[in-house]
Amino acid sequence: MDRHVGAMTNPASHTPRALEGVKVLDLSRVLAGPWCTQILADLGAEVLKVEHPGRGDDTRAWGPPFLKLPDGNDDPRESAYYLCANRNKRSAAIDLATPEGAALIRRLAAEADILVENFKVGGLAKYGLDYASIAAINPRIVYCSITGFGQTGPYTKRGGYDFVAQGMGGFMSVTGEENGGPLRAGVAMADLSTGNFAAISILAALRHAERTGEGQQIDISLLDTQIAMMANQGSSYLVGGVAPGRLGNRHPTVVPYTTFDVADGVLIIAIGNDLQFQAFCAEMGVPELGSDPRFALARDRLINRDAIEGIVADLVRGLTRDALIERLEAAGVPVGPVNTLEDVFADPFIEARGTLHHFVRDDGVEIPSVAYPGKLSRTPAQFDRRPPRVGEHSRELLAEWLDIDEAEFTALAKAGAVKG
Repeated sequence: MDRHVGAMTNPASHTPRALEGVKVLDLSRVLAGPWCTQILADLGAEVLKVEHPGRGDDTRAWGPPFLKLPDGNDDPRESAYYLCANRNKRSAAIDLATPEGAALIRRLAAEADILVENFKVGGLAKYGLDYASIAAINPRIVYCSITGFGQTGPYTKRGGYDFVAQGMGGFMSVTGEENGGPLRAGVAMADLSTGNFAAISILAALRHAERTGEGQQIDISLLDTQIAMMANQGSSYLVGGVAPGRLGNRHPTVVPYTTFDVADGVLIIAIGNDLQFQAFCAEMGVPELGSDPRFALARDRLINRDAIEGIVADLVRGLTRDALIERLEAAGVPVGPVNTLEDVFADPFIEARGTLHHFVRDDGVEIPSVAYPGKLSRTPAQFDRRPPRVGEHSRELLAEWLDIDEAEFTALAKAGAVKG
């Protein structure tokens, strides 16, 4: 029996769930799809994760690091990458490439409210698992298709990769040092953002289906999402006609808003308006700087960026980080450290906000997990299930969803359709 430790444990029997009773058939793998379905699962949906018998989700092998077994060896099917996006789900090992497996998926889809997949465009049609085929047996289903470039357009045949989307979507053109080359984000920004937008779109479509009985297909791509995530930078180009470039840690329009070297490290100062700038100047003992015509207004500071950033750099260079943070926070100036992940998880914020949850597997292995960030007052996210092993729940899921008994399961297993 698995156990749970940590501030975020909520007994399921006493806490209502926002998506209780919603059934999700998850045919996705890697990150964007599983991230989406983990959000739905955290909010109470029942997620059936379909995995290939044997290898399972590709990311299970994306390590090290892997979970450590009680004997100290790696668990080669439990990578940290896989664990970050698959809690609160149950796994059924089904080979949809077999006729029996595809038929089984269709039966499951008939019972589902939501189906999420991230196959290449047209990849599921040969198994009779495309939207048109599934909608014919379940007209109310919300069918979410996640791809690299969408169901239409010039790039539909291309595979989807986060790195490529960051490059093609313009993100890398504005990321990196001013005189350096393009850089991608340190996390899979396009994948994760697409997972978030997919979850939002699914909830909107589910609301429509609940009102009307009418399902629909959601077509969401990494590139569409990455372009949307350019936000103010995209708008700046569309409105001003000038492509923004790389500025390192500088903000394109707000100054001073960057990192500065201090005596014992690096500090972020993020002054967002004129009053904050005046407060900074007063705290640093140079109140006259706040009324200097070169810097008094935001647009003037932008024009004279190099000058004011140089002055600020000189003012803070000899000061220690934590003492300066304390002073500027007290003065109402936005400021903060540049933390390592070790710093992050040692911060008292983590315990106070219940940011970490710990599952304890039946063999004693502990699985740490970063909690869903939204704090819902009536229907909080819950963390009832650790990320599953491949096919761990095949029998119980097929029994619950389809009333498949042991004899039928054995026949499906002999046909190579299921494992577990």
